[in-house]
Amino acid sequence: MRNLEDIYEEYDFLEGDERYRLLIELGRELEDMPDALKTDATLVRGCSAQVWVYPTSASDQLHFLADSNAAITKGIVALVIAAVQDKPASDVAQMDIAGALAPFDLKNQLSSNRTQGVPNMIALVQEHAARIAAA
Repeated sequence: MRNLEDIYEEYDFLEGDERYRLLIELGRELEDMPDALKTDATLVRGCSAQVWVYPTSASDQLHFLADSNAAITKGIVALVIAAVQDKPASDVAQMDIAGALAPFDLKNQLSSNRTQGVPNMIALVQEHAARIAAA
């Protein structure tokens, strides 16, 4: 998976529909999430589309599988995951993920129903990171 800085470098160069295409491409680059993991327990609440996020490791190095039933939303999920993937739990627990995503200006690039679940995705990831960091 590409890191957030590399993604932003490309995103910043693009405009309008090209940005949508990049988000869709990012969603396609996510690791496959088995259907068996797409349960009510892994469902992120408050998203307009269905979004699932599953931590695959209980070690200090965080790793997540994620998916969505909507292409653009899946790309947004990929941005959130790119911000935290394979980083130490203690770093992610303290990280300003919303701040890391701010340069993408998603609220002005996408409709509000596409971005309404982002805070819930961030909260889920950080809660998991905090649990692992405290263990």
